[in-house]
Amino acid sequence: MKNIFIAIAALFFLVTACQNQKKKEMKENPFFTEWTTPYGVPPFDQIKTGDYVPAYEKGMKIHEEEIDAIVGNPEKPTFENTIVALDNSGEFLRRVDNVFGNLNETNTSPEMQKIAKDMAPRLSAHNDDIWLNEKLFKRVKVVFEEQERLNLNTEDSMLLAKTYKRFVRGGANLNADDQKRFREINKRLSVLTVQFGENLLAETNDFKLVIDNEKDLSGLPQSVRAAAAETAKNQGMEGKWVFTLQKPSLIPFITYSDKRDLREKLFKGYIERCNHNNEHDNKAIVNEIVNLRLERAKLLGYKTHADYVLDENMAKTPANVYKLTGSLMDAALPVAKQEAADQQKLIDAEGGGFQLQPWDWWYYTEKLKKQKFDFNDEVLRPYFKLENVRQGVFDVLNKLYGISFVPAKDLPVYYEGVETYEVHDTDNSLLGILYMDFYPRESKRVGAWMTSFRKQYRKDGKNVIPVIQVVYNFSKPTGDKPALLSFEEASTLFHEMGHAMHGMLSKCTYVTLSGTSVPRDFVELPSQIMENWASEPEVLKMYARHYETGEPIPDDLIRKMKDAGHFNQGFEVTEFISASILDMDWHTITENKDYDVMAFEKQSLENMHMIPQIVVRYRSPYFAHIFSGGYSAGYYSYAWAEVLDADAFEAFKEHGIFDRATANSFRENILSKGGTDDPMKLYVRFRGKEPTTDAMLKRRGLK
Repeated sequence: MKNIFIAIAALFFLVTACQNQKKKEMKENPFFTEWTTPYGVPPFDQIKTGDYVPAYEKGMKIHEEEIDAIVGNPEKPTFENTIVALDNSGEFLRRVDNVFGNLNETNTSPEMQKIAKDMAPRLSAHNDDIWLNEKLFKRVKVVFEEQERLNLNTEDSMLLAKTYKRFVRGGANLNADDQKRFREINKRLSVLTVQFGENLLAETNDFKLVIDNEKDLSGLPQSVRAAAAETAKNQGMEGKWVFTLQKPSLIPFITYSDKRDLREKLFKGYIERCNHNNEHDNKAIVNEIVNLRLERAKLLGYKTHADYVLDENMAKTPANVYKLTGSLMDAALPVAKQEAADQQKLIDAEGGGFQLQPWDWWYYTEKLKKQKFDFNDEVLRPYFKLENVRQGVFDVLNKLYGISFVPAKDLPVYYEGVETYEVHDTDNSLLGILYMDFYPRESKRVGAWMTSFRKQYRKDGKNVIPVIQVVYNFSKPTGDKPALLSFEEASTLFHEMGHAMHGMLSKCTYVTLSGTSVPRDFVELPSQIMENWASEPEVLKMYARHYETGEPIPDDLIRKMKDAGHFNQGFEVTEFISASILDMDWHTITENKDYDVMAFEKQSLENMHMIPQIVVRYRSPYFAHIFSGGYSAGYYSYAWAEVLDADAFEAFKEHGIFDRATANSFRENILSKGGTDDPMKLYVRFRGKEPTTDAMLKRRGLK
């Protein structure tokens, strides 16, 4: 008996100790307290990896309680107690997910990746519990059916319409068996898309081209050599040169290296990612994703996944997307073929004795550009010091909208070197907070993007300012040289800041509609139009200054940039549009079956008459936009938005590229409105008419 009492006492103390430890951990978890940081930004210096799972669990519990309160409200469903209450719910969970999701993209670790995989199906199930909640849908439906009598404004009506449609698209009208299968599909897709991205990051990091003979650096500019030496040194290989699959390393090498065999090795390392039949191979994942997406679309009454996606976009139907992409391919492919022929002539003239291959394209394009225009991209780098480009885009935005950027050095950051700014309006009121993350690292996915730690919205009648993040993977400083960007990188900086302004200048009431919460083929308009200013001579004179002398970029170099502006456009459009069509082909399949992924891709490219000298911009095993990002059946959006941006920029050119009235109209009708109205209506209010492809084709030199 004594032993039993001892055992019970021991168990009691153990349980008590565990409870006390849990209370201590919860007390120390920064997600469980109000953030006292300036402007309520995330306290990155306090957040530990172990904080996320408890925070996620509490966030889901709170969200469930909020939903239960809406469902259990004894009062008749109204716009305020049902639709607005639903929009306001989930704030705690959203805060956790924004921090974790953004840091898993920019500063991941094996522990973070495990959390992502473990939480993905749980979050999927949590979301399905909301959008498949029969009682909640009934309340929403009551409000939706009475909307004519509710005297709602445009933003209220849009929130109601999108909320109702989200339930329908979330399976609310399905029978019990179909809802069960719908949940299973969503759960499985949430895991697969995370795994796809992790595989791609691993494959990108695993490949290294190590050079130990200086002769093998033939053709490479000194800046490229220095960057490779710096990479080697950081990886414990001092005295060697290391090239990676990150764009700042890959592109200069295949552009300037005289070593054809090494260009081939590095290029193939890039295009064969996740296609090695190893633990990081993505082909089976692609196959399963497209089949599950099709099955889900059919459950909801759509013919294909593309039909399901486009129902929410400006394009509306796959036929409209194919019409646009087909017309662009028809315009670009003949030009690309002529570009290939010109390169082959150069190869033959040099006595090369080989047929042009994809790993030759960048190299011989650069040679031809030098011949035709006495110009190559590398001569521009000294004029595109990162700090100058960053200040250039700040100055452009100040001249357009009167906003200013003030360094905020006291804010916590998630990685050393991340820059923070307060963004102020013309009256010096605070618009929001901006985080800028510039350089590649192994813990960060490739590419460039904008996102938010907190979106703009109104709560209890007060404006909640956004906390915006822009992320890049630019060429790093080397030795005593600062970060010198290519012009493409400079344009990318402008591009992502366009997205940032869409989030920063938002003036919306509801978080569901604010900022970049717009159709996928409209979201790229604010970003792509910003790229236009990057290349305007007037703007180049503002920010493109030699990093050593401070002298502005000379007029003859600007002229050469302009003269070469249409050069290689056949390649650029063909490479991009082929990826858009491949995306659509994957998502217009109508039959669930075991697809041979590479054979499917090959057939898709043959159908569009792709020439063998050009590789589609993203091959299926590493097409992250559509298999781990949010662009499935939507990669065409960049082309759709380019039609909009080229047409919209004509308005600025007609009145002056810094005309304040035109800029204010763009801010008021596009940037501030988020998803509060139909995007074409917003565009027409700004432009006065619907866009045509004329300006875009003219700018590309294809018309």
